[in-house]
Amino acid sequence: MVQQSQVRPGLVLAVLSVASFMAGLDLFIVNVAFDDIGRDFAGESLADLSWVLNGYAIVFAALLVPLGRLADRYGRKAGLVAGLTVFVLASQACALAPSLWWLVAFRVAQAVGAAALIPTSLGLLLSVFPPERRGGAVRVWSASAALAAGAGPAVGGVLVEVSWRWVFEVNIPIGVLATLLALRYVPDSREGVSARVPDLPGAVVLTGAIALLALGLVKINDWPGERTAIAVGVALLALALFWLRSARHPAPVIEPSLLGVRTFAWSNATVLLFTVAFAANLLLGVLWMQEIWHYSAVETGLGVAPGPLMVPVMALVAGKMVAARVPVGLVTAVGCMLCMFGVVMMATSLGPEPAYAAELLPGWLVGGTGVGLALPTILAAAAVDLPAERYATGSAVVNMSRQIGSVLGVSLAVALLGAPHGYLDAHRAYVNAWLVVAAVMVAAAIAALGMTPVRRGASQPSSPSVPGTGTEAVAGTRT
Repeated sequence: MVQQSQVRPGLVLAVLSVASFMAGLDLFIVNVAFDDIGRDFAGESLADLSWVLNGYAIVFAALLVPLGRLADRYGRKAGLVAGLTVFVLASQACALAPSLWWLVAFRVAQAVGAAALIPTSLGLLLSVFPPERRGGAVRVWSASAALAAGAGPAVGGVLVEVSWRWVFEVNIPIGVLATLLALRYVPDSREGVSARVPDLPGAVVLTGAIALLALGLVKINDWPGERTAIAVGVALLALALFWLRSARHPAPVIEPSLLGVRTFAWSNATVLLFTVAFAANLLLGVLWMQEIWHYSAVETGLGVAPGPLMVPVMALVAGKMVAARVPVGLVTAVGCMLCMFGVVMMATSLGPEPAYAAELLPGWLVGGTGVGLALPTILAAAAVDLPAERYATGSAVVNMSRQIGSVLGVSLAVALLGAPHGYLDAHRAYVNAWLVVAAVMVAAAIAALGMTPVRRGASQPSSPSVPGTGTEAVAGTRT
């Protein structure tokens, strides 16, 4: 047991930031391993391979709030250590996976660990630092996720040159060290019996609904129309059941009353649409470089990196704009439109021969600029109009929407690409897919205009979680 007098806040912050980094890294590092995984498990379709990404994102999204609330009740340090342990063991299992579907199953287990890491690390961080120092601590914590986004593709590319399995092996030493340091230096915190047990069956229903919806999308080119319609129809019925259950449950995964708050409701709509487009664009870019230009994993990782590296820089700009009273909805809408322009630039310039600096990099940089303006602003402003005791839960819900958008974006990209034959067919499929992505970004920009609070002076986020990376306060640290 760590005594309060023995707490070393700087070391605690470092350990908890590593937890945030690990959870974020596996959202980005696997993209560049996609091609190599497909070659190793020959005969698997792109639709099937997409579950390596979607399985992780679906479970991560559905469990953020429930695992955060369980940790509130039974102990956040225990939740953190359990999350690290599950994540490390599942990472090792992923590295040893004998087939695609074993890999998907182990990725699901990995997501369970990751979903525990985010809420517990943030809750512990807020309990260690006094109110006047929390803002700076949260900035450092959230910056680790930005580092994961920027470094993930490049690091993944280097590791894949050895083997795609090293993409998962890299988690082992980091996770073991973080676990040992957490046990030794991180103090516990909890709310005890006052924290309600979350609606776990409701989380299961939500997980199944999103999984069925993703399945219907990725199999749209492989299944008969009636089978796809059944999958999508059942998914929509399950979502309706989830909503009805949430309206009646004393501790629902998503409290319906939260969506009655204008800024929060529009922020969720915006982040969902934005992330659909973002995730689809990222996968399309990776596949274009590897499948059309025949880039190696290292070249692909380095090719992706400039976009994410723009995010922390532009997040600072977005923070200054919001501080200067520029409406959050306008900042977000401008970011979404820049993303749209970046996508259109790529769609209209890419050719059969590699010309990265002239054809891909400009759109990637414009898009990265847009992401840096939009995503951190959404996540920092989403819960500003919620009651203080609902801030963390609201932040968890908006991050859940973000992960669901990622699942739908990957599924949409796979559905739009199909199985093209020859360069002309592939080029047409990619351009059409990118144009759909651009249209979704425009829809996100329109939704963003609804984010600005109606009352005067409410456009500036009041929580310690200021724009910094795009993964600020996530997961129910308080209910």
